[in-house]
Parts: sequence; structure tokens; C-alpha cells
Amino acid sequence: MQDTRSLLLDTDFPPLQRTGFVTLQANLGYLCNQSCSHCHVNAGPTRTELMDRDTVELVLQVLRTRRPTTLDLTGGAPEMNPHFRYLVTEATKLGIEVIDRCNLTILLEPGYEDLLSFLAQQGVTIVASLPCYTEDNVDQQRGKGVFHHSIEALQQLNSKGYGRDPRLPLNLVYNPGGPFLPPAQQLLEKDYKQRLLEDFGIHFNHLYTITNMPISRFGATLLAKGGYQTYMQLLKDNFQSANLDGLMCRDTVSVDWQGYLYDCDFNQMLAFPMLATNHDVIASDKPRHLRELLRGNLADRPIVIGEHCYGCTAGQGSSCGGALA
Repeated sequence: MQDTRSLLLDTDFPPLQRTGFVTLQANLGYLCNQSCSHCHVNAGPTRTELMDRDTVELVLQVLRTRRPTTLDLTGGAPEMNPHFRYLVTEATKLGIEVIDRCNLTILLEPGYEDLLSFLAQQGVTIVASLPCYTEDNVDQQRGKGVFHHSIEALQQLNSKGYGRDPRLPLNLVYNPGGPFLPPAQQLLEKDYKQRLLEDFGIHFNHLYTITNMPISRFGATLLAKGGYQTYMQLLKDNFQSANLDGLMCRDTVSVDWQGYLYDCDFNQMLAFPMLATNHDVIASDKPRHLRELLRGNLADRPIVIGEHCYGCTAGQGSSCGGALA
């Protein structure tokens, strides 16, 4: 698989600085029950990388010491990490909002029959991947049969109160099925709500549109099909400076399964570590570790940037919380 990393290093993207530390986004590992074509972490059923118990304990120590408002759990399928439930339980005890980035089908896997009840009991916010409300588009992107399993999982979430009870938010995620920008989030959310309710009786709170990044599996596909330069030009042509203030890297810290720190999940996949000090001006290959979050101030620290950052500022903008504009 071809790698776009070297093509992203040299950039004219505007410099960015951190404003603080509000969200800790933890990747619990690359093990997943699916292998999606747009996946920027190359997750799948054969991956073995998983965050161990010592690193999970360090995550909790950071939460207790620095008190971010949100713990955002990603993967792979984060629920497949054997320490997932322990981490969720301890984090919710601290009054921190826990987000589970769920692929939906994990809720139907053997051995996970009680997972939904656990998530509801803990009041975990669900952010669930559903790249379209039609079967063909979902199955093409995520695998045959995934759409029907996703619908069944959403109906089960509704039955537990998700998407209906204000204490149990259920938000869906749309990723484009190819090298194009997402449509307007507000209009697409309206379409999703109408179709899912009419066709399947499904309720949810919000739809997040997220632009595909030219990295990892999607980036490799662009290179293989000769579409990389065209897609990058699309992102640059739709750059909106108004989106810079709302970028998630301004107040989010991303930690990988080994405990190393990055400015965002995309930098993590590109192995662009967070800068070590306020005086650094270029990216270093020396990774910083979670232990460093127990001391020091992140405000005003430079953020590592690359050509892929245009993906977060194109059009309505893009973040793990959806469009910025």
C-alpha cells in the first residue's frame, strides 16, 4: 500500500497554536471487526495493536490531574480493547463525558451482547459511523451486510433510550464515499433524519459530516487511482480561513495505543508527534509521551501541520464533531 506521508510534509498551510486542553482523544488500538475503505487508521480484524492496562491507568491519571471535559475513545473498534469497560467506568466516575466512536456492528458481535446495556448504564455518548442511509453506499464502503447490521444496532440503541433520552446522545457520522467533499451538514442531517425515521423508525440527535483525509487507506487509494493531486487541489480550492479558529487540534490532544502524543488523530496516523516545547518550529520524529501531560501548559504551543490540514478547513470544515461552519 502506497503511503502519502512524504507528500504531506512540505506545506503552505497557515501556522496554528494551541488554546488549551479540553478533550483527550485516546486510540485504544487498531483491532476492528470491519475493514472500511475510508479508514484512516487501517484498522481491521487482524490488527494486534491494543492499549495495555498500564497505559490505560496513565490515561486515568491524566484525567484526574488535568481534568479535561471529554474523553473521546477511538480505534479500530475501541470496545474490543479488554480494558475498555474499566476505562469508561473510571472516567465517568470523574464526571467526564465519555464518547465512544462506535461502528455499530460491534454491538451485534458474539461476546458483546451486554455492551449496549453497559454503555447506557454509564451514560456514554455514542458517535456512530453510518456513511449513508442507503444499503448500496454503506456496503460498498464498509462491507457486504454492514448496512442491515448497522440499522439493527441503531434500533437497539433507540430501544435503550439512545437518541430519545437527552442523557443518552446518539450522533451519526457521514464520510464521503469517494474523493469529494461532504454536502452541507445541516441539509444532509435533515435527509438522514427523514429517511431513517420513515424507513426504519430510527431517531438520532445530530449528524457529523467528516471529510476524508488523504492519508492511510484512503490516501493509498488516491495514489493507486492517480487521484491524489486532484483531491489535494479540491481541498485547497475550498480552503476557508474562517474554519481555523474552530479546528479540533486547538484544544484536543490525541494519544495512541502506546501512550504517545499527537495534535490530532490524523497526525497520529502519519507519525507526526506533538512538538516537545514552545520553541520548536519543525516537527520532530521524537515522540512525546502521555506522562508529559501531567505537567506543563499546552496553551500557545505550536501545532504540527501538513498538507492534510486542508482537509479540516475545506468547505464547511471538518472535525471529529462534524462541520465547523
